[in-house]
Amino acid sequence: MKLQVSELENGIRLIALKGSLDSNGVYSVEVDLIRHCAADNLNVLVDLSKVSYISSIGIPMLIHAARLVMKRGGKMALLNPQRNVLEVLELVGASHIIPIFYDLAAAKAGM
Repeated sequence: MKLQVSELENGIRLIALKGSLDSNGVYSVEVDLIRHCAADNLNVLVDLSKVSYISSIGIPMLIHAARLVMKRGGKMALLNPQRNVLEVLELVGASHIIPIFYDLAAAKAGM
C-alpha cells in the first residue's frame, strides 16, 4: 500500500492511496494517513481510484480519519472508488459518513 500527498487549491489536501486496504495495507499507511489529517480546518480528499480492495479493517481507518478531520473543523471526502470498493463502502454505510465524489471538479466544489 502506498500513500501520496499533494496540496490542491483552496486548501484541499489530496491523499492518494494505491494498493489493497487489507490488514497489511492499513498497517503500512494508517499512521501517515492520520498524521496528514491532523490539522485544524483542513479539507481532505482521499483518492481511492487505485485501491483495488478494501477489507473490514480498512473501513474503520477511513471513518476514524474522517471523524478526526470533522472534529478539527474540516471536511473529508472520498474520490473515485473502484466499483468493488464502492460496493463495500455502501454496504457498510460508510458513504453516509464520508461523501463520495466521482470526479475531481465535483469533489472540489463539494468541499
